[in-house]
Amino acid sequence: MKRLVLIRHAKSSWKNADLDDFDRPLSGRGKREAPATALRLKQLGLQPDLLLSSPAKRARKTAKIVAETLAYPVVEIRLDARLYLQGVDALEAVLAETGDADATVMLVGHNPDLTRLAERLTGETLDEIPTAGVVDIR
Repeated sequence: MKRLVLIRHAKSSWKNADLDDFDRPLSGRGKREAPATALRLKQLGLQPDLLLSSPAKRARKTAKIVAETLAYPVVEIRLDARLYLQGVDALEAVLAETGDADATVMLVGHNPDLTRLAERLTGETLDEIPTAGVVDIR
């Protein structure tokens, strides 16, 4: 069985109201949250066989920080537009395409989809996954 590590992107900035949601960068807080989350994943010994990310700027940056901390090749982060606010079924479709060799899959994405996916896969009712929050499903 695969191990799935869901990671919500770190806190994004709302400073520029003219910026499209897709293009919002990490805030100062997010720039602190992402490395802290990545370090915790490293301390727990988690190493992805596959790192998936939404192509939105804040998710890409979070995924890059995670990859660098875990010595995962940044160029191998798989960006998939279906991970950007396309619903739980889209996330499941992306996961269904992962290979058998991908024993540990990390997915950096967005709420509400990540929380709903975690609920669907675990059968638990969860509070909203916070920014830079992690759900580890085995």
